[in-house]
Amino acid sequence: MTTTTPPKVRNPIRVLWASLVGTSLESYDFYVFSYLSAFFLGPLFFEPLGVFGGTLAAFLTNALGFVARPLGAIVFGHLGDRIGRRMTLILTITIMGVATGLIGLLPDYATAGYLGAVLLVTLRLIQGFSLGGEWGGAILLATESADTKKHGFYAAFPQLGSPIGSILTAALYLSLPVLLSMDDLLSWGWRIPFLIAFPLLAVSLWLRFKIDETPVFTELVEKQQRERVPLAVVFRTKPLALLLGVGAALLGIGSYSLMNTYTLNYGAAQLGYDYVQLLTATTIGALLQLVTIPLFGALANRIGSARVVLIGAIGTLLVAFPIYFLLQDASFEVLVGMMIIGGILPTMAWAALGGLLSELFGARIRYSAISFAYAIAAIISGFVLPLTLTFGEAVGYAWWHPGVVLAAMSLITAVSAYFAGRRTQPIEQL
Repeated sequence: MTTTTPPKVRNPIRVLWASLVGTSLESYDFYVFSYLSAFFLGPLFFEPLGVFGGTLAAFLTNALGFVARPLGAIVFGHLGDRIGRRMTLILTITIMGVATGLIGLLPDYATAGYLGAVLLVTLRLIQGFSLGGEWGGAILLATESADTKKHGFYAAFPQLGSPIGSILTAALYLSLPVLLSMDDLLSWGWRIPFLIAFPLLAVSLWLRFKIDETPVFTELVEKQQRERVPLAVVFRTKPLALLLGVGAALLGIGSYSLMNTYTLNYGAAQLGYDYVQLLTATTIGALLQLVTIPLFGALANRIGSARVVLIGAIGTLLVAFPIYFLLQDASFEVLVGMMIIGGILPTMAWAALGGLLSELFGARIRYSAISFAYAIAAIISGFVLPLTLTFGEAVGYAWWHPGVVLAAMSLITAVSAYFAGRRTQPIEQL
């Protein structure tokens, strides 16, 4: 392995936008499907199964997106380490955008019977498959194009895609019922959020065709140091680093499912909060992330990505139980405060995650390694919702039950980040 100083990128700002637009579309796709699955996709595509059966079928279809991610991570991780970051990202964003947009064109059960449901499941699998390679490539596009002293900030920039996707989805979710009647929503209005993926895809492709390959990968090609089967090299030479990468990613991914999706339903069903108030509180938290994520990225430039992840995990561990205790009987102002506090600290672990994972692996295997680690952490995080719900039912929804899950994820990430920080290497290292 060698460490060099690659040439500077011609237009680093364009590279940042090209990396951000993909993660934003990824996040938007995830939240749109999640928000609309129970209210529209279940009744429209699984009508004969009844209310419960249709909702369950829609949720299971949603979960298939997680199941397909590791396969996508393997395929696109391999391509990213073989043919390049830029071309692989063009492939992933095209597949993802087309699949999401086509959902908005599907025939429902009343029109085509179960054909629409079959196509819906197929497109969800395709979405998950493409998502498996998008995040890792976006992170590498940013970090491998950055100056050495700016890796932490550049790695944090694609992470803005999560709050952007959440904000855009929440805005649609809150505005469509105001602009359209329920009959119009069920007839054609539900298609709008999915069809929006087409113009977003056009912008994404325009940006990604305008950028160059990363200097790090260009050097790999010039020195003929690409691996034939990168993931096999990861398993053979970096199994502990891969395990630490999964653990380090757990809080950043899993906390969002817990703090937003589960807490929204728990707050409405068990604590009696108004759902719109809860959604508004989480949206305010997401707006704040637009500021805190770049700030945490700048902090990672100064003290290192691993330390930022570690601080975020320890901080979340300390507030895990207090925020859910105060949530039991709170005004709207306190509710917003709790959602903000409960969001800022896990955001530290999320903002610096890309930088930490990029520094765990050499450039020859980096795309495969971080994509696979992220995909496995995403699958584990996919079980956070049913696990917390089952645990809550078992203990009578005691106030501390979500805190146990949040604390467990925080502890795993803290330990992983600590040991991962002792194994990092320069991003320019081949």
